[in-house]
Amino acid sequence: MPDRTAYPERSEMEAVLDHFERSARSYLDVVDERPVLDPRAAETAARFHVGLPERGTGAAAALEELYTEGLAATATTSGPRFFHWVTGGSTPAAMGADWLTGLLDQQGYAWLGSPLAVELELVTLDWLKELFGLPGGWAGVTVTGASMANFVGLAAARQWWGERHGVDVSEDGLAGLPAMPVLSGGYIHASAVKVLAMLGVGRAQVDRHMRDAIGRVDLSSMEGRLKELDGAPAVIVAVAGEVNAGDFDPIDEMADLAAEYGAWLHVDGAFGLFAAVSPRTRSLVAGVGRARSVTVDGHKWLNVPYDSGYAFVHDKGLLARAFAYTARYLADPDDPRPNMGGLGPESSRRARSLAVWATLRAYGREGYRMLVESHLDLAKELADRVDAAPDLARLADVPLNVVCFRYDPGGLGEDELDRLNERLAERIFEDGRVAAGATTYGGRVALRPTIVNWRTRSRDVAFFVDVVRELAASLRAV
Repeated sequence: MPDRTAYPERSEMEAVLDHFERSARSYLDVVDERPVLDPRAAETAARFHVGLPERGTGAAAALEELYTEGLAATATTSGPRFFHWVTGGSTPAAMGADWLTGLLDQQGYAWLGSPLAVELELVTLDWLKELFGLPGGWAGVTVTGASMANFVGLAAARQWWGERHGVDVSEDGLAGLPAMPVLSGGYIHASAVKVLAMLGVGRAQVDRHMRDAIGRVDLSSMEGRLKELDGAPAVIVAVAGEVNAGDFDPIDEMADLAAEYGAWLHVDGAFGLFAAVSPRTRSLVAGVGRARSVTVDGHKWLNVPYDSGYAFVHDKGLLARAFAYTARYLADPDDPRPNMGGLGPESSRRARSLAVWATLRAYGREGYRMLVESHLDLAKELADRVDAAPDLARLADVPLNVVCFRYDPGGLGEDELDRLNERLAERIFEDGRVAAGATTYGGRVALRPTIVNWRTRSRDVAFFVDVVRELAASLRAV
């Protein structure tokens, strides 16, 4: 412990740079083989629960403590064997740009705060529209992820819906208006439902039209409801890539309904919008350009660092009205220089655009087509390995990058199989070598590994299947 209180000094930076380089090299040397979870994680994290120190240790000592003593409490979500959430790693270009972002400490609220950050945001949003085949004239904004992207898209929908009733709901609120109808199939994501609560629309307003226990949309039922509304404005939510099996709502047909009945179509494409990148899967998102709002995540298949997501809306004016934000010291909304903070929910905005620009500049359209198609191939390989295993049973087709299956050794009833697979999911995380959690698909408990990290290779898929079967067999032996 130093004799004096540590205080930031410029002389510390050399030690910080040295420590960062050593830590980065140390981590990157092992990330491909590192377990997803260390059995010591909880114990290690608990050691950091101490009171605020009176005297600081200085930057170098604090960083050394954080890395050497804290690493065991981190999950290797950046590695190739994390198949649980749809989480990509950071490409080399994105990682390097993110380090630069931290160094420069840029904010992306308005052009005056960082001309580079704002201009790169506009450039990358245009590039992403090209990549996904969205109309070039649409407005876009970068946010933290799919949840806030849904917030932006559905806030624009709410603004449109209010204006159809003659009310600026962002200015005057929802009081006195009828409930906003929100129609979906069973694939609607929990984040979209959460967003409706945040927007004051309410979770209970989601009207799910399903034709089976899987959640596939019933278009006839949805059309019947639209007819009942008799011209009143409504919002339709379609999902491109649902989380349990990677299935897609029929976007083009839902766009037909929206066009016929004057509804707003919102497409949640958190990871499934990347189907547009490959000719092999592009048909899955047919009609997406006919929507009025579309969302997608960057820290999923784009493989940029957490956190990064994007919302695209056909009418910039709706965003400007929904997120109007003025103060004397802020950029004027009429300033010709872009004010991105006035098009989305966040005013404090990290310059996420540097990492997005760097990875798209580094690898381009062709690089991302290759990335997506390599994962399509790996998903097929995983499905083939599941199909070949006598004690595994695949529950769904694999249209994209999610393989839904369960352990089934034979001779067990459905309730026993559900309990066994719940325990298997728990055991996978206890073991820590790989990660894939449980879900419920068509009323049956299953695993849903998703392949989305640029580091993942065939050997990781094979390793995953071997570990799952090993752990499942050990549970049966107890």
